[in-house]
Parts: sequence; structure tokens; C-alpha cells
Amino acid sequence: MKRSRWAPVNRFNSLAGTGAANKRLAPLMAAALVLLSCGSSDPAASPVAPTALAANEVEATAAPEPPAAPPAAAPPAPATVPPVAQPTARVVTGGDGPSGELRLVSDDWATDWSTRTIGLDELRIGIQAVPIRDRIPPIDSPEFSPAAEGGWADPEPGLLLVVGETARFYPLAMLIVHEIVNDEIEGRPVLVTYCPLCNSALVFDPVVDGRRLRFGTSGLLRHSDLVMWDDATESLWQQIGGEGLVGAYAGHRLDVVPSAIVSWRNFKAGYPEGVVLAPPGRPASSYGRNPYVQYTSRSAPIPGFFDSTILDDRYPALERTVGVTVRGRYKAYPFSAVQAVGAVNDTVAGVPVVVLWAPGTADALDSSSTAGGADVGAALAFDRRVEGEPLEFAPAGDGRFTDDRTGSMWNVLGQAVGGELAGSRLEPVVHTNEFWFAWSAFHPDGEVFAP
Repeated sequence: MKRSRWAPVNRFNSLAGTGAANKRLAPLMAAALVLLSCGSSDPAASPVAPTALAANEVEATAAPEPPAAPPAAAPPAPATVPPVAQPTARVVTGGDGPSGELRLVSDDWATDWSTRTIGLDELRIGIQAVPIRDRIPPIDSPEFSPAAEGGWADPEPGLLLVVGETARFYPLAMLIVHEIVNDEIEGRPVLVTYCPLCNSALVFDPVVDGRRLRFGTSGLLRHSDLVMWDDATESLWQQIGGEGLVGAYAGHRLDVVPSAIVSWRNFKAGYPEGVVLAPPGRPASSYGRNPYVQYTSRSAPIPGFFDSTILDDRYPALERTVGVTVRGRYKAYPFSAVQAVGAVNDTVAGVPVVVLWAPGTADALDSSSTAGGADVGAALAFDRRVEGEPLEFAPAGDGRFTDDRTGSMWNVLGQAVGGELAGSRLEPVVHTNEFWFAWSAFHPDGEVFAP
């Protein structure tokens, strides 16, 4: 491996105090190195990503051990969003620039450190080699294959993005390696992102002040979440929330395009004419190995990347959570609460919403393979109005649901697949599936659904 000119404390060392510890960590280290060898677009690079570092502190607990839907109507288009992001946070100017290790890894950046919304001490270094930016290589010119030609396992989780008449599936197996895809769909630029440490998958409009930005991975973290950078101003951006943290765009917020995490099986059934992200220059078999073995079996996030003093103990730290955003209001629906009833009919900021849960989606972050983890299911959130009238939904078994007005049959993708409303679809609301510790850290004043 190429040696770094910067050598902070390696997280391998923090757990390698005994021979037993070394033996326990060996498979985690090997898995991390396998992924990293796949993740770099530069054969000479020595990528050490947050992904690998996280694996080094995973507890050695037992790893746990994946609804079909008929063809659906044309996919719904997401809500229209304005092309220009506006300042939303308090921006401070002046003060000292970065110091210590942060200064060492960023000494050649053109970032305006004097303009920011956070204290620079909130940033954590997640890469143990320099240069750290884009050491986790984004995909800048993505290509896609028809869903019918995809070879992913049925429970393989991925990000579902629907714009106009086009539906796309981005396997988490690939997003774990790249974290960012700078894409365009039906002529509309989109920024597809995923942070494995938080299980946060979000899509943004990357056009800011009329300029399309290219985003990359900065190598930094905040609250264990991916911090991105744009190559126009070298500003730093938070993935969860899409807020500019430091630089010329500090205080601006990227507009979110609705998306969801679903299984490959659900995607193929609901969008048979859809397409799937194709491996960029390497076979699909080089993806699917998870360096986070037993990560979601942990009782807490990685200490070096997350401040334990802000941990909200109302739910397990790594429980998946549906985070709904409506009209600037935030509300969390822990998976355990939604799974217990199958469908949660609620109202957020005056908008009637429903959160649907169905089995069949694997946990990408616990087993050695992204498709081999325990069945955690998929949970999606929608506006439950059809033709202006709110419906009440109830589970009907096998990942299906019925509405109280017509008894029509629906799938977890919000598509009516039988009955009077067949062919109708629910409009998605902006929602995420991140871990509880991440949602509560970024939305400390948000509401939480109480069964």
C-alpha cells in the first residue's frame, strides 16, 4: 500500500490489545480491505474509507440471517422543487481556520473556512490516508441496464428513484463502495447519496444558484454522517439534510427528491420497465461484500465518529427509522413501531400520511454479504390522499394493503394493484430510513410516533 504522509492513530490499534482481539478482528479487516480494493478508481491509491474504519470497532456478536407485487402503473413523478437553494441556517463569519489534523488533511483545499454554520471541531476525519477527498470514488458518468437483465438477489436492498416515467434502482452493494452518484434522469440533474454509517440514502437537486454542482466525498464526517464537497466552491455539505456547512454555500440547503430503500424483488415487480445502476468498469460480482459485518448488531455508533453525549436512548441506537419531512416538520417512525401494525395512518403538518411496512428487504450492513442479512423489511411513506380524499390503510398480508374506502389492494410501493383504484398510486413524501441515532442527532426537536 502507498504510505500516507499523515499517520493519526489507526483504529485497528485501538482494539488490537490482545491476541484474541486480533483474531476477532481479522475477518473484519480482511473484508474492509477487499471492499477498499474494489472501491478505488486509481490502482495506485491506498483508500481507507469510513466504511473500513467502522468495521474495526464492530462488536463480535452473532450476526442475524428475505413481497412480490404485480406490474404497476406508470411511476409517479416527485414533487416539483425549485432549482435554487436558499440560506436556511445561521451563518457565522470570521474566526480561525482548521487546526491540527483537520488542517493537515485540508491544507490544499480552497474552502472558505471563515464562513460556516458549525464549529470546525464537529468535523471528524474518516479517512486515514491523504489526499482524503474522493478517496471513496463517486460515480460521475453512471450507466444503467434494464431491470430484466439485472442479476441481484431478491432481497438485495437498493435506493429507488422515480422521476417522470423513469424508475431507477441503485443497489446498496454499489453505493457502499461509492457513496455518491452524480446523475441525470429525464434531463434533470440528481445527486444520489448513501452513508453506510448512518444507513441514510437521499437524493438531492444539485443545482444551486443556477449552477449544477458536482459532488464528492470529503473524507470528513459529522455525527457519523457523510460530509460532501462541491468542486465549484469546495464548500462542505452535510448529507443528512443537505445543508451547506462550511464555505461559500454555508447555510444553503439542497432540495430533496423523494426516494426510498426497497428490495430488488419489489423493484422488479413494481417497475418491470425500470433500470438498474450498472457496475462502472468492473463486474457486478466485485460488489456485494459488506465490510460492516455485525455493524447493526452494535448497541451504539462508532465512538470516534459520534458524540455519545447526544445519543437519544428512547430507541436502540441502530434501529432503522422512517424519518418523514413535510412542510418543514420532522417526524420519526421507528421500524419496530411500523412493523408491529403494518401500516401507520397519521397526519404531519396537516398532511395525511401513511407509512407502510412489508417484509423481504435484507439488512445490508450486518452479514458478510449485502443480500444475506436479516430481513428488516422496507418502510415507505406517502401522502394517503387519492383524488383529494384521504384513505385509511390496513395490512392484508404478504406485503399488501387495503384501503377503507374501496377495498382496493395496494403494494408497499404505494401502487394500487387491484380493485376499484387499480392503476392509482400514492404520492411519496420525503422520507429516509437512517438509524435512530442519526435521525435524532439531526432532528433533536422532531416528533416521534407513539404507538
